[in-house]
Amino acid sequence: MKYRFTNRTGGASSGAFASLNLGTHVFDDLPTVLANRALLAAQVGPIQYMTQVHGNRVVVIEEVTDEDPTADALVTGIPGISLAVQVADCIPLLLHSGESVAAVHVGRKGLVNGVALAALETMRDMGSSEITAIIGPSICGNCYEVSQEIYDEVTALHPAAASRTAQGTPALDLPAALRVLLESQSIAFIDESRCTCENDDLYSYRRDGVTGRQAGIISL
Repeated sequence: MKYRFTNRTGGASSGAFASLNLGTHVFDDLPTVLANRALLAAQVGPIQYMTQVHGNRVVVIEEVTDEDPTADALVTGIPGISLAVQVADCIPLLLHSGESVAAVHVGRKGLVNGVALAALETMRDMGSSEITAIIGPSICGNCYEVSQEIYDEVTALHPAAASRTAQGTPALDLPAALRVLLESQSIAFIDESRCTCENDDLYSYRRDGVTGRQAGIISL
């Protein structure tokens, strides 16, 4: 499987965005962000990014374009095209099969609206049967504090997301819920999750507010 999860080191961005920021929407210097993306493309080949909106739209990519499609999952069956999902606390979910691959943005809203299931359905429609998932770094269940209302909404659909902070306040464990979801679909997974909020080499919106974006990247 050809995939990787970037961290925040090894790029040209500075300040709050130091240093390998791949997000063009976070008010970092655009030429610098594009230079960071070019640095990565030189290592893995052409990369398709997306404009993520916490929805469940899946876009099938047949060629890499400069315009990022509005979606929260990208799928391709063409070798040599890398797909990227940008995150700073949400889960970068990568899906791999012999016929297609996908990059999926699974945040709290994405978990609720079924974006991972939509990506799996698209891959299966393209002939994929043996699918493996790779779960990348995201905020952990101890750090993702939420209101009681949001906690109730998510855990009603995904009981495995139930968590508490060290102070005993409501929190969500999105990776735990995603693992249960993948198991329900008979999807084997590789778990490379670690907490973005607890690891300084990763961007974390919850920790820093103004920050960059790392990415999960996959290709056939």
